[in-house]
Amino acid sequence: MQNSKKSLTEQSLRLDKWLWAARFFKTRSLARDAVMSGKVSYNGQRCKPSKVVELGAEIKVPQGFDVKEIIVVELAQHRRSAPLAQLMFEEKPESIAQREKNAEMRKLSAFHSPKPDQRPDKKQRRQIIQLKHQ
Repeated sequence: MQNSKKSLTEQSLRLDKWLWAARFFKTRSLARDAVMSGKVSYNGQRCKPSKVVELGAEIKVPQGFDVKEIIVVELAQHRRSAPLAQLMFEEKPESIAQREKNAEMRKLSAFHSPKPDQRPDKKQRRQIIQLKHQ
């Protein structure tokens, strides 16, 4: 009976461990914290880090400024090299299009205010402070 119980646990894989193995997070504790804080969703719902990952599951994972929507293709308990880790999941076409659109908008500075060419000098800083306090 214990052998069958052991084989079931070997086949099951925690969400935080899968995210770490697929190289979405540098450590398992970072993956666990992201799942617990609700930044990662599993099949459209919040879940716990101990959620068992299944093939074909849809996961939303934050990556920098964007959120990747992926489908689980392969399960692995050990962390792999980056090229092999990318084979563990497949990104949705809508997610790819949205990320490209967001990258283009960032290039056009639609999300961020334009940066000045130089820092204000002493006189300009005084004028800025005076303007703020009026």
